[in-house]
Amino acid sequence: HYALRDAVGGPRTVFYRDFTNEVDAAGQPVTGDLYGHGTHVAATAAGNEKISGQSGTYSGIAPNATLVNLRVLNSHGVGTVSSVLAALDWVLASGNRYKIRVVNLSLGTAAIETYKLDPLCKAVRRLSDAGIVVVAAAGNDGKDSSNKYGSNNTKTYGRIHSPGNEPSAITVGATNTFGTDVRSDDVVATYSSRGPTRSYWTDASGVKHYDNLVKPDLVAPGNRIISAEAANNYLVTTYPTLDANGSNSIDKRVMYMSGTSVSAPVVAGAAALMLQVNPQLTPNMVKMILMYTAQPLPGFNMLEQGAGQLNIDGAVRLAQKIRTDTKNATALGASLLSSTAPAPTTTLLGFTFPWAQGITMNHTFVTGVELMTKYQKTYAKGYLLADGITEGYDTQQLNLTMMTSGIMMSDSILTSDGSPLGGGSVFMPTGIMMSDGIMMSDGIMMSDGIMMSDGIYMSDGIMMSDNTMQSQSVLVNGDESSYMR
Repeated sequence: HYALRDAVGGPRTVFYRDFTNEVDAAGQPVTGDLYGHGTHVAATAAGNEKISGQSGTYSGIAPNATLVNLRVLNSHGVGTVSSVLAALDWVLASGNRYKIRVVNLSLGTAAIETYKLDPLCKAVRRLSDAGIVVVAAAGNDGKDSSNKYGSNNTKTYGRIHSPGNEPSAITVGATNTFGTDVRSDDVVATYSSRGPTRSYWTDASGVKHYDNLVKPDLVAPGNRIISAEAANNYLVTTYPTLDANGSNSIDKRVMYMSGTSVSAPVVAGAAALMLQVNPQLTPNMVKMILMYTAQPLPGFNMLEQGAGQLNIDGAVRLAQKIRTDTKNATALGASLLSSTAPAPTTTLLGFTFPWAQGITMNHTFVTGVELMTKYQKTYAKGYLLADGITEGYDTQQLNLTMMTSGIMMSDSILTSDGSPLGGGSVFMPTGIMMSDGIMMSDGIMMSDGIMMSDGIYMSDGIMMSDNTMQSQSVLVNGDESSYMR
C-alpha cells in the first residue's frame, strides 16, 4: 500500500514473517493482508500521507518510521497464543538487528490467569525489561456480549484482555471523537474495555485472588478511523460500507475501522515520535510521559480512561525536555529535565486543556510535579512504575527507596471533572481493589455498571486463542449511537 512506502516509493517494511503458516487455495504461503486489519493498524501508526491524492488527510502518527511485519492473525482475523508468543520471542532475539523500539499488539485473548503466570504477559515483560515499548489494546468488551455494541446499555467492568493486563504494557482504550478535530466533545467509546483487570490465581482453598489492576493506562481515538485499505480484504469485501472511497487506485484506497485495535497504534505511533526526539527514554519513561501529559475526560472514571486521552503535543514536548544523559543521572531525585519544565497545558484548535499531571500505578494513582522534574528509580529498565508503591494485604504506601517524597498517592479511584488527576468525585476507594481482589467478586454492582470476569467468555473482534470464536461487531460498527451517561 502507498501509505507504507517511503519517499521514493520503496517499502518501509524491513522484515516480514508469517507465524500463522496459512496457505492459499493453491497451497502457497499467504503473503498479502487478506483480512485487512493489519494494514489499517500499521498505517494508523506509521502511514505516510501519499494516499487518496489528498496530502496530509490520512497520514499516520509516525509517517517516517520503518516497520517490521510479524503476521499472527490469519485471513479471518484469528490466531493462536502460540503464534503470538513465537513472534514476541522473535522480537526479543532479533529486535536489536532491526532497531525495534516499539511493539504494537492490536489483539487480545481472555485474561484468565494472573499476569504473573500468563505466558503472554511474561513475554511482554521480557520485551519491556529489554528496553522495548509494548503497546496493547485494552479490548472491545465494554458492554455485555448479549447487548448490541453502541446501544445505551449498562457498562461492563473487568474485561481488559491479555496481554493488556500486564503492568509493564501501555494498555490503550478507545475514544469516540465523533469525527471532529476539536477535543471538547471526545468521550470514551461505549465498547472500550474497562478495568480493573480480572485475571487471578486460585489458592489451595479454591478462593480466587484477582489482580484488579487499574487499566487501561490511557485512551486514544479509535472510532471509525480512516486508514489504509488492503487490496480486496475480507473486511471490506464482507462489509462494503467500510470502504471510505478515497481513491480509485487499489494501492491508495482507505477504509474505516473501529476498536481498541485502532487506538493502540495511535499510541504506538506517539511513542515512536517520542523516541525520535529522545532515543534515551526507557519504556517506563515513555509510559509515564504519555499518562502525565494525557487529557482527563470529564465524566469518566479511571477504570474507563486511565490517566486520560492521549496528548501527542504534550508528550513530545515533555520528551524533548528529558535529559539525554540519564544513564549518568540515575540517582533518586536527580534532575530529570535539561531545561525549564514545560507548562502542563496544551492548546489545540483554540481549546486549552490541562495535563493529567499524574500516573496510575496498579491499584491507585500518584500525582506531583516531581514525576516529570526528578528522576524516579521506577523509570529504569527492569522495574515497573508500580514498584514505587509498597503494598500490604490491604494497605498501600509510597516506596521512598524508589520514588521521591514530593509525590502524592491517592486512596480513591476518581471520576474526572476534566481537571488534573485528583480532581473529581470518588468512584471507588482503592481498598476495594486490595486484599488480593477477594472483596471484588464477579457480578458485584458498581455505581454505574456491573463487574465481570474476562474468563467468562470470549468476544473480541480480533480475539486470538487456541480455541475461540471471533466477533467483528466493533471493528465494523464502532459506536452506533450517542454515549450513555
